[in-house]
Amino acid sequence: MGDHVMPEQRRHVPRLGRSRIPIDLRREHHHREFALADLLAAKGSHRISLCIPARNEAATVGLIVATLHSALVRESGLLDDLVVIDHASTDATAQIARDAGARVVSADSVLPEYGPALGKGDVLRRSLAATTGDIVVWLDADLVGLTPDVVVGLVGPLLADPSVTMVRAVYQRTHSGQAGEGGRVTELTARPVLSLLHPRLAHVRQPLGGEYAARREVLESVPFEPDYGVEMGLLIDIAAAWGAESIAQVDVGTRVHRNRPLSSLTGQAREVLRAALSRADTSAAPGLRGDLPLRPPMRDVRVRALVG
Repeated sequence: MGDHVMPEQRRHVPRLGRSRIPIDLRREHHHREFALADLLAAKGSHRISLCIPARNEAATVGLIVATLHSALVRESGLLDDLVVIDHASTDATAQIARDAGARVVSADSVLPEYGPALGKGDVLRRSLAATTGDIVVWLDADLVGLTPDVVVGLVGPLLADPSVTMVRAVYQRTHSGQAGEGGRVTELTARPVLSLLHPRLAHVRQPLGGEYAARREVLESVPFEPDYGVEMGLLIDIAAAWGAESIAQVDVGTRVHRNRPLSSLTGQAREVLRAALSRADTSAAPGLRGDLPLRPPMRDVRVRALVG
C-alpha cells in the first residue's frame, strides 16, 4: 500500500475547538459519558467517516448499516459518510448494504495501481483513500445487536480532547454463549506479546478489536499491515509516535459476533505475532531478559553426593 515513513517525533494533532464534554485524563471511558448533543456541538465543521470492511457478510451487514444510517446520518448528522468497503464478496453483501443506506465501494477499485486488495489491513488502508473524514471510525461487519451508542462512544474522546489520537472499544465477548470466553487470539497471543515486548500497551484490553476510531492525520502517517496484523501494527506505531497515553479506551458493553473455529485462527495469530515482533526491541524488553528468577542462583543450590 505504498511506503510510509514513521514520524520521528509526535506530530501536531489539529485542535477541534472548545468542547463542553469533560476530559478524563485516565483515557478510560464509558460510552454513556458522551451525549450525542454534546458531540454535535463539539464536531463543528469537521467530518466523520464510518467505514465497515466486509466480505460475505450478507447476514449481518444490512441491519448494522440501517441502524447507524438512521440514527447517525439521517437523523442527527453526526456521521458525514457511511461506507461499506466490499472485499470481493460473492454473496449479496454489497447490494444489501447499499439498500440499507451505505455508500458501497469495492476495495479493489480503490488505488487499483496496487492490484487486488490483499487482506483486512489492505482494505482498511484503501478505505482512507475512499473517504474524506477528519475522523475515521471502523466497525466489523459481523456484529449482532449493534447500537449507535458504540459509535458515539468511539467518537466522543476524539471530539473532547485534541490530544487523543485513537480510541479503542472495550467490551465483553462471548464464545458458544459463554461470557468472557471470546477473543482467543487476543488472550493467547496479542495481550501476552504486548506485555512482554511492548509493556506500555499491556493495559489495552482489546488490542485486536475491529471497533475503533482515529484521526486521519495520524492514520495517514503510519504503515498498515496488509492482513490481520493491522490492528496490532497501528496500536504499536501510534503509541511509538504520539505516546501510549494518547490512546483512549471506551467501554461499549457486550460484543456479539460470529465466532470462528479454532483451526481458522492459526493464520490470524501468526499475522498478529509477526506485526508485534517486527516492531520489538528485544534488547529492551524486560520480559525476555530473565529479570524474573525462574530458578535459584547456583550459589544457593546445595548439591549432595549420594554414596551407594
